[in-house]
Amino acid sequence: MNQGAALIALGANMPHSGASLPETIRAAIAAVQAAGLQVVAQSRLYSTPCFPPGAGPDYVNAAIAVHTPLAAPQILQILHDIEAEFGRTRQVRWGMRTLDLDLLALGDAILPDLASYRHWQQLAPEQQQQLAPDQLILPHPRMHERGFVLVPLADIAPQWRHPVLGQSVADLCAALPPLARAEVQALP
Repeated sequence: MNQGAALIALGANMPHSGASLPETIRAAIAAVQAAGLQVVAQSRLYSTPCFPPGAGPDYVNAAIAVHTPLAAPQILQILHDIEAEFGRTRQVRWGMRTLDLDLLALGDAILPDLASYRHWQQLAPEQQQQLAPDQLILPHPRMHERGFVLVPLADIAPQWRHPVLGQSVADLCAALPPLARAEVQALP
């Protein structure tokens, strides 16, 4: 997995058009490929507890790596268009969703700049749930804290290095509390 690929997290905890959650994730990966983003690696599917706890049914999560010549805003627009095709609505921050596609990283890009990244990365938990950035922040400012992101990402990009923290996905995953790793269960 090369350092220049786009890394994308996928998740769903609400059914869409009668499809199971694993079927939705597989269909979303196919839609990403059909939209012109070349999928070069795909994690296993995982069952994960809802985040934040108690906010709804459990999720199915995965991660993919794609190669594309597109810039981050163009990739994000494609991901939002696919979410909309799958019935995603943005009514409640961290609410239930038929599909969530998060652009986690684009190579070693820090967008829009290091100061903006640090601002969003250091927000207090209560602010995180209430505020959303009005521009794309890369790498995703919370990815290093979330087992449901890091465990699938470790399947496909264990050596990718976080451009701000300087640690690999494998190291970030190993640093998670044991419960955060254990609650992310691979589906058969």
